Amino acid sequence: MRFLTLLIVAVVLLGCKKKEPPKPPGIAQLVFPDRNSECTTGEDINAATSQVEFRWRSSSDTETYELRATNLNSNTTQTINTSSTSAKLPLQKGAPYSWAVVSKNSAVLQTASSATWSFYNSGFETTYAPFPAEIVEPEMGATAFKDINNDVVLRWSGADVDNDIVGFELYISTESPPETLIFSPGPDATNTKVSVLANTVYYWRVVTKDQEGNTSDSGVSEFRAL
Repeated sequence: MRFLTLLIVAVVLLGCKKKEPPKPPGIAQLVFPDRNSECTTGEDINAATSQVEFRWRSSSDTETYELRATNLNSNTTQTINTSSTSAKLPLQKGAPYSWAVVSKNSAVLQTASSATWSFYNSGFETTYAPFPAEIVEPEMGATAFKDINNDVVLRWSGADVDNDIVGFELYISTESPPETLIFSPGPDATNTKVSVLANTVYYWRVVTKDQEGNTSDSGVSEFRAL
């Protein structure tokens, strides 16, 4: 009788145990094409296009992945969904691309985005323009707190397959697009301070230059100074 009572209690306790909610997917780690590289492994489709295989590591609690590859010249994005950790896309030869992977799970609304890497799809070029500078801080739409001197630090990151960046041009303004050149640092610069007014929205962009005279534009980013 005692054993039967204990068995009933155990069944009741197990039945009352709450089911754990589904977990959101983890972040996928990118593998290939490598960051800030020239991808030379594409399979020829025609004179202008080659097919490139993207690879990444699996992430936890993930059912499917969405691969996103953006042509940085035309700003057009291709997407493909897969349950695998690789996928192929046709890409323009000689064009710069950025790519990222979004992890998804149908049991939850949350998704997880990987880092974003840039690369050139190999073509007939012997030299390449720099990659568009990556805006690091303040992030797009962020609030930036000025210091005691009413300054805010702008940070960026530049890269070039040919490794021949000669400098940058920083533009900032309260109007978009910003056309006021405020700083022209050398190739090793990654940040600068700018004077700002409180409760004001600023727009800024970075132009990267290389030895061949090629340039690239980061695109306009904005932040609110407080």
